[in-house]
Amino acid sequence: MGIITISREFGSGGREIGKRLADELGYAYYDREIVVAVAERHEMDENYVAFALEGGITRTVPLHFGRTFSYSPTMMAHETKLLREQNTFLKEVAEQGNCIIVGRAADVILAEYNPFKLFVCADMASKLARCHARAEENEKLSDKAMIKKIRQIDRDRKRYHGIISDIPWGDRHGYHLTVNTSGRDAKSLVPLIAEYYRHWRAEQE
Repeated sequence: MGIITISREFGSGGREIGKRLADELGYAYYDREIVVAVAERHEMDENYVAFALEGGITRTVPLHFGRTFSYSPTMMAHETKLLREQNTFLKEVAEQGNCIIVGRAADVILAEYNPFKLFVCADMASKLARCHARAEENEKLSDKAMIKKIRQIDRDRKRYHGIISDIPWGDRHGYHLTVNTSGRDAKSLVPLIAEYYRHWRAEQE
């Protein structure tokens, strides 16, 4: 059974690498699918669930363009419940077989399954370019505002990861492979990552 978890800086292309790597290896792919599954189980709005899960219990501001939510102790309780449900779902997915999971601190939550842990990063110029390229027309931000958003999201991810792991988010010691996508496109990197993973997995068997 092969499990790959992908942690990534916002705008680094980690999501695209995950999808292309899943296609390359023939693995199941989970990203937004996790939000959908948790929302369906609780009969809740997907946007609210995404808001609750993206930064977990550490968030102080919304992460989605154009959406705001009031924050209260009741909401904190809901987020904690949803995070537990997310973790349960991740373990169910891991039990089903070969898969790639993007984000969700899956590298920590699924540690008992010995996943291949990948971290994707990039310099700010590359992250800024990717974010601008994929933004919808109604989500266009200035460079200054986009950089602020990128840093905020990465801080949220780092804080959440730090709650459940002694190894800092992004620390090379916590991953089997770190990939810097600065100036590179995901398509060209995926075959190399896949080959590295195949060698790693062969050594585990």
